[in-house]
Amino acid sequence: MYKTDVEAVDAFVAKYKELTAEIGKIIIGQDEVVKDVLISIFSRGHCLLIGVPGLAKTLLVNTIADTLGLSYNRIQFTPDLMPSDIIGSEILGDDRHFKFIKGPLFANIILADEINRTPPKTQAALLEAMQERSITTGGKRYELSSPFFVLATQNPIEQEGTYPLPEAQLDRFMFNVWLDYPKFQDEVSVVKNTTSDKKVELKKILNAEEIIYFQDLIRRIPVSDNVLEYAVKLASKSRPNTENAAVIANNFLSWGAGPRASQFLVIGAKCHALIKGKYSPDIEDVKAVAGAILRHRIVRNYKAEAEGISVDKIIEELIK
Repeated sequence: MYKTDVEAVDAFVAKYKELTAEIGKIIIGQDEVVKDVLISIFSRGHCLLIGVPGLAKTLLVNTIADTLGLSYNRIQFTPDLMPSDIIGSEILGDDRHFKFIKGPLFANIILADEINRTPPKTQAALLEAMQERSITTGGKRYELSSPFFVLATQNPIEQEGTYPLPEAQLDRFMFNVWLDYPKFQDEVSVVKNTTSDKKVELKKILNAEEIIYFQDLIRRIPVSDNVLEYAVKLASKSRPNTENAAVIANNFLSWGAGPRASQFLVIGAKCHALIKGKYSPDIEDVKAVAGAILRHRIVRNYKAEAEGISVDKIIEELIK
């Protein structure tokens, strides 16, 4: 597609700018959130968006799907949703043989809307798909189309009628992105645009083939040993009562980030470097993605909760 990787990196930067400009026609003021979602897509990761209702989480995913020109399905998670409603089910055909009817999981982008409003049995139906990019049902394995991402939205745990996601499932998400209320001026723009008859047509900026090409390009980006070691050290500092544990981890954490965090820190740093037009990541790139990668992988102990020390505060200290 491109003669050299240098040429490909320059093309990626141009496409990324085009993409964010197009998304910005509809999503106003959530630049950091858009950046994190796009990094997770180009890194072959999944992304969990957390925020109170009404912050345009679903609209954000719809908009990104529109600009990427990929097949897209939205699954509304409800308390009565069954695993077969997601994966698909076998039905008896006219020829007296069972045939598999594919569920909504068979698309490039899956919006798992309000994923924590469904019981663990149904949440677990996503685990194999997210990790293996395939599903097994009735003893048969079905490959999912490539590229494949799960972009899940979640209401804060404190809200009524939510089932917390188990750690094993949270670990499958590359990023945990918090959405906050918009700034005053951004909210004015949002209200202005959404209460008029203005219609926005979105252009398709990338197709599946280009996305897969850029995903492979990011894997090829070289990383120096000191950046790699910094990423692994950062993850291992969060593990209480281990040889590399930081003092703050021993005091305030009951659980730390596993090796998957180290992998995501490196791949996320590569993508972050590319977005900035660099040809190799440095330690600043690791720091830039660390918050969203570590946030859902470390568990505070009772002491931290009692003293009101937040996960983000602990991550800040670990980075220092």
